[in-house]
Parts: sequence; C-alpha cells; structure tokens
Amino acid sequence: MIRAVAWYGIEVPRWEVRSLINSLVLWKGKAMRIVTIGIDLAKNVFAVHGVDAAGKAVLVRPTVPRAKLLELIAALPPCLVGMEACSGAHHWAREFQKFGHTVRLIAPKFVTPYRLSGKRGKNDAADAAAICEAITRPSMRFVPIKSIEQQGQLLVHRARQGFIEQRTATLNRIRGLLSELGIVLPLKAAVVRREALARLEDLPGWANTVIGDLLSEVTRLDERVAQYDQHIRAMARQSAEAQRLMQLSGVGEITATALLSTIGNGRDFKCGRQLCAWLGLVPGQYSSGGKQRLGRITKAGDPYLRSLLVLGARAVLAAAKNKSDPISRWATALAQRRGYWKAVVAIAAKNARMCWAVLSRGEDFRLPT
Repeated sequence: MIRAVAWYGIEVPRWEVRSLINSLVLWKGKAMRIVTIGIDLAKNVFAVHGVDAAGKAVLVRPTVPRAKLLELIAALPPCLVGMEACSGAHHWAREFQKFGHTVRLIAPKFVTPYRLSGKRGKNDAADAAAICEAITRPSMRFVPIKSIEQQGQLLVHRARQGFIEQRTATLNRIRGLLSELGIVLPLKAAVVRREALARLEDLPGWANTVIGDLLSEVTRLDERVAQYDQHIRAMARQSAEAQRLMQLSGVGEITATALLSTIGNGRDFKCGRQLCAWLGLVPGQYSSGGKQRLGRITKAGDPYLRSLLVLGARAVLAAAKNKSDPISRWATALAQRRGYWKAVVAIAAKNARMCWAVLSRGEDFRLPT
C-alpha cells in the first residue's frame, strides 16, 4: 500500500491522510495546509469545510457524526475554526480550544450573505462553506465565547425568566376561564390573585377545582421565582465585578449578574458605544448623500438584557426628580426636552456605556462632579 508522511512524522496510508485531512500533508507532491475550518453545528450530524491558505477547499465532509467530530478536529494542528453562535456552540468552542485552535463564533445573520452570494439553495455543506468564508473577513464581528461559569449563571437567569413567563401565562389563563363564567378581571396580577381567591368558594363544581389548582400553581411559581432571586443575590455577593456594577444607579443584582454572564469583562467590545449597538439601544441609520437620518432603536440585541437596562433606566428617571447629581439633572432635563421614553432609552444606553467602562477597566464607578 502506498503511504504518505504527515507533517508531524506519523506514517499513515495515503487514503487515511486524505480522509482525516491532517493540516499539512504531502499529496501529489504538493503541500496543503488547512488554515480555516467552517463547521455547521447540529444535533447529530455536522458539516465540516476546510480551506488552505489559497482558499481552496481541501476538507469537505458534509456528514460528520457527533461522536466523530471531536476526533476529526483533534487530528488537525492549530487553525482557525468558525461556527455559528447557536445551541452548543460555546461548548464546542471550549472543547476545540483545548487542542490549540483559534475559535470564532459568528451570528447566523452574518453568515447568510456569504451563503447566498451567486448561489441558490441551502444545505448544511453550503452553510459550513459560508461560515468558513465569513470568519476570514477583516471587518467581521464575533460573539464572545462564554466560560462554563458564565453559562451556569446565565442558566439561572433563563430559568427564572421561564418561571415568570409561566406565572404570567397561568394568571392570564385564570382571567380567561373566569371570563367564560361572566367574571371579568383587570390585567393587574395582584387584582387577579385577590379577586379569584375571593370568588373561589362561589364557583360551581369543577370550576372551583380548576381555578383552585391554578391559584396553587401561581403560588408554587412565586416560591420558585423567590428561590432563584436568592440564587442571583448569592452570585452578586460573591462577585467583585457585580459589586462594582451595582454602584451605578439603575443597575441591581439581576442586571449586574446578567451582564457579567453575557459579556464577561466587556473587552470583546472596542468601546461602550459598540456595546450599546450590540444591545440594540441605538437608533437605526438610513443616511445617504451626507444627510443623516436616524430611525427607531434597533432592538437588535439580547431582549432580556435590554429590558433589564430599560427597567433600571425607568427607576433612575423616577428618582431623578429628588436628586441633584449631574446624571439626575441630565436625565430630568432630557425628559423635559425629548419626552419620557426617549429619555429612558438614552439613560439605558448611558448605563450600558458606564457598565462597559467599569468592566473593561476593572475600576470602581466614580460619579462625575
């Protein structure tokens, strides 16, 4: 059998060199080095696309089983690996980094133009090739890779938010069922609880059983939310970075820990304004011919983080009337000049920029004078 020698000196059959695709091999007398790998992630079957320094595809594996993916990437010397930022991406990124690879995660919407340029159709192999092309662009923006600690903290936030959504859905279900019996209640959660409990004994037959069970479910969800609030409080107490963030007005335990678990030290962003754009707290631009046209805020980022910052900004604006510090005076004047909601978004954006400054510099917040 004809054999070839891989770059690290291990003698393997020529067909095996080609199938495992070592980074540098002798194939037909020419040296091939894979410099970029694009991987289309999935649950069970993955697509892998690798190119050399000239951009020529030298590794095309449209169907790689989940159990074989790590083995395939481990056989390659260090190179640039790109994936879409989707389910499991951070886990695979951490695993690939252990083998010395440089891993980049990219938002799926930034991959689409490279898949559709001059081509038609969509499949996993085309997605992997598009990812391989997109991550080499010099102006491309990437998603920060989360550590296992960050993901664990973020799971607490996701679970808590899920319990809150379930509680809201259960309260709305109570309102809907009672309206079928001619009892119309307002939207306020506290009123729904009080009125449903007060009328529970007057409900006939099975209606009493159903509404009673739903009220019990609301109580159980209240306990779960309170329990996860304690988890978040404990995370904030144990983190020096969270304590620094909480020195800012409008940033509490939930917002501070959510920011830390999502962006880490914030150094993946060049400036605070870039973080605001990533969170969707800046107006969309429709400028041409030297004339600037600004639209509504983009809402392009994480809706959970954005909602926390906006809720904190509302609290800052409400308390600003009774304070005389520079930020409170600026917020009050802005609300009078531009309106309530524009002032709220502006305060949220300013808080995001100050959070970035605190995290990236590692310093305590100092109120300007």
